[in-house]
Amino acid sequence: MKAIHLDRARVWREIGATLRLALPLILAQLAAVGSNVIDAMLAGHVGAHVLGAVAIGTNIWSLAIVSGIGMMMSVPPLISQLDGAGRKHEAGKVFHQAIWLALGMGVLLWFAIRHAEPLIKLIGVAPGLYADVGEFLRAISWGAPALTCYFALRGLSEGLSLTRPSMYFSFGGLALLLPLGYVFMFGKLGLPPQGARGCGIATATALWIEMLAFGSYVFFHRNYQGLGVFQHFEWPNFKRIGQLLHIGLPMAITLLAEGGLFVAAALLIGTMGEDMVASHQVALNVAAFFFMVPLGLAMAITVRVGNAVGRGDSSGIRYAGFCGIGLTLVTQAVSAGLMLGFPYLIASLYTHDKTVIALAAQLLLLAGLFQFSDGIQVASNGALRGLKDTRVPMAITLFAYWGVGMPVGWWLAFHVGLGARGIWMGLIAGLSMAALLLFARFWRSSYQQQAGTFGPVAPAAADATIPS
Repeated sequence: MKAIHLDRARVWREIGATLRLALPLILAQLAAVGSNVIDAMLAGHVGAHVLGAVAIGTNIWSLAIVSGIGMMMSVPPLISQLDGAGRKHEAGKVFHQAIWLALGMGVLLWFAIRHAEPLIKLIGVAPGLYADVGEFLRAISWGAPALTCYFALRGLSEGLSLTRPSMYFSFGGLALLLPLGYVFMFGKLGLPPQGARGCGIATATALWIEMLAFGSYVFFHRNYQGLGVFQHFEWPNFKRIGQLLHIGLPMAITLLAEGGLFVAAALLIGTMGEDMVASHQVALNVAAFFFMVPLGLAMAITVRVGNAVGRGDSSGIRYAGFCGIGLTLVTQAVSAGLMLGFPYLIASLYTHDKTVIALAAQLLLLAGLFQFSDGIQVASNGALRGLKDTRVPMAITLFAYWGVGMPVGWWLAFHVGLGARGIWMGLIAGLSMAALLLFARFWRSSYQQQAGTFGPVAPAAADATIPS
């Protein structure tokens, strides 16, 4: 292999560019987590029954969210490659087809969420909660088309390296959710109290306002002029929609595979008693909060790699990918240090129950250990998305999570007798395998690009060949 010559000035420029893109995205992701916190707080003040219904309904709704996000993740790499090639005026053509796909996906998710009774029974929900969970899901399902169209708008903006609007409108939606939830759940302004159903109505309403506000911003702001976004109408082009599906469907499956792993872990731990369930929820909530940082960085890495591909810059691909992964390791060192250094303090922020604190602290130590693996896998996946390489990463994550992580966790939990700790050790094994294979995939792909197996984005970018 040729010796690697490191340009330190370029490294720092790349780190700065990635951080400028990533910080608004990280804050946007944290705002998304905040919406779950607001729902839980309001539901908890209505009553334990409503809190239970909203918590279960939110878990099911989260599967719809990751499906929609995964599908719309096909937009930023296409837009960023056009931008890198100096042809962002063609972005409108990609966006038009993304909106058609988003509408179709939104209707599909609307239907699926409204008919989720089999999943409710599979989760083992107490019969007394069925009605309220169903009411919550039927109400929130109306927000599905708004959610997918919102992420299509985010994909357009982020692909153009305009990430601050994502932050603005995510926090705007969060600010709307609190008063809307209060009005609909508690019955204010002359409305009757609607409990869990009111929570679903509030979330769906906030999503529609958020999406329409983002769309208006794109329509009027000068940064989006000349892209052909709203200047003319296009009917569905199934060839271009097919390419979006070709890139987006594997990403949706990848996110579902990872989300499904954690759902399955929660179901298994649910058989181990209330204290174990509570401690798992504490540790998982902490891990999910910290995960928003590498996730935001991964989204920025996708754009930076996509820009380099569009320019036909093989060294730029490597700098964008590896600098982004290195930056992710720095952020993960901070989160790992906090979890490993202060597990009891962190757990005590959630509960005063000493048993739950002790159990949660054990799980937080394990969560601290997988921070590096989790960071590497999500950052490497982000870099591969920038290359529009999604099918092999999908296969890797399915193997790592369900071929390694779940079997190892189940064996350690139930055959070795480690209980919840065994499940979390399985998570470490799965995430570590994913990190190793995805990083190796990007390393190999980035040096294949150096060998001349790619060029600048083709004139018909929306019809360009997708790497395998």
